[in-house]
Amino acid sequence: MSDGDGEFFPPSRPRKAVGGIKARSKRGSIGEQWWSRRFIDVLESLGLASRLSRGRSYARSGQVLTLDIGTGHVTASVQGSRVKPYKVRLTVDPLTTRQWRRVEAALAARAVFRARLLAGEMPAEIEQVFADCGTPLFPRSARDLGMTCSCPDWEVPCKHLAAVCYVLAEAFDDDPFGMLAWRGRGREDLLASLRRMTGGREPAGSRPVIDVPDRALADCVDSFWAVALSPARLRPLPSATPAPPDLLLRSLEPPPFTAGGQDLVTLLRPAYLAMAAGDPDDPDPAA
Repeated sequence: MSDGDGEFFPPSRPRKAVGGIKARSKRGSIGEQWWSRRFIDVLESLGLASRLSRGRSYARSGQVLTLDIGTGHVTASVQGSRVKPYKVRLTVDPLTTRQWRRVEAALAARAVFRARLLAGEMPAEIEQVFADCGTPLFPRSARDLGMTCSCPDWEVPCKHLAAVCYVLAEAFDDDPFGMLAWRGRGREDLLASLRRMTGGREPAGSRPVIDVPDRALADCVDSFWAVALSPARLRPLPSATPAPPDLLLRSLEPPPFTAGGQDLVTLLRPAYLAMAAGDPDDPDPAA
């Protein structure tokens, strides 16, 4: 920066932040899960890679003091070289109610998506579900992402904005539902909607699991023990992903009463986990 007479001031150094949010990553890329890495990759694909790297050291030194995720916006305060922290804001357009209904219907139609979301997991295919509904999960262009900072730097993103992007990516690592909350649907609202859409009701047009015509035994006694399917057509099924031991507890609404200040789900979860782990002193759990 010049003072107007051709003299340049030395680069400013940020004030030491106290109690800031430090990125866990100490070197290399930031973001551990696919969704946080995808978020950073999308930002870099928008031509922001060189500018984002400026905020990496800010994120790792804890210059981001606060971070709040709301519907359509993320607000943060970042300690820079001045006494007063800078105010940072990232904005995206939240999905409309109609768009969310379309996404929720698509998620509810896939049992594996329902199970994983109700178990607190984020399936990688969810990005494609949003795309198929015409509502991409991540920004498609720089115009889809608003970035403002109260600092005097005219570049966007400045190092304060970049630091917030990295800290936000790690916040998504901790809670992937934060991405969905940013687009307008928090964890509890989404899961409650999925439960309502699938709770005890069979999808329209579905068929029973066993759909066999009813025939009298006297009419088929000659072929009763015959193999109806050629062994050559039999194929081994792929192994299913094991469900979490407490999946049933996560899928149901907690009862309205508590015991000792804790709800019933919290009290029962250790028992479910212990039963799934088995008795370590039993040499043959199957006996």
